[in-house]
Amino acid sequence: QVQLVESGGGLVQAGGSLRLSCAASGRTFSSYAMGWFRQAPGKEREFVAAITWSGGNTYYADSVKGRFTISRDNAKNTVYLQMNSLKPEDTAVYYCAADDQNRIATITETYDYWGQGTQVTVSS
Repeated sequence: QVQLVESGGGLVQAGGSLRLSCAASGRTFSSYAMGWFRQAPGKEREFVAAITWSGGNTYYADSVKGRFTISRDNAKNTVYLQMNSLKPEDTAVYYCAADDQNRIATITETYDYWGQGTQVTVSS
């Protein structure tokens, strides 16, 4: 069992930056692939970024490529999402998720565990 807790969300002006963190409990965190998703009001949850257990492979949605960076620190059981050059359309609740098969996956059904989410609001 893995429990995930996101933090770092908030209100930021367009062009600004935020770093989200996702702290995981559970002794097998380092064997899980991790993903970030987001959900804006009235929209479906969408993929943002993913990273394999070793950090050696990452994948990004086209909408955030070049602006967001996913990373992880297995010693701290934490995965991060550095978000730069934020845009109003990045406004959403951001969720982290864990996949015990260590897959780089873009669909929600792949992931086994989810956090509660953290709100990111980007003002224009």
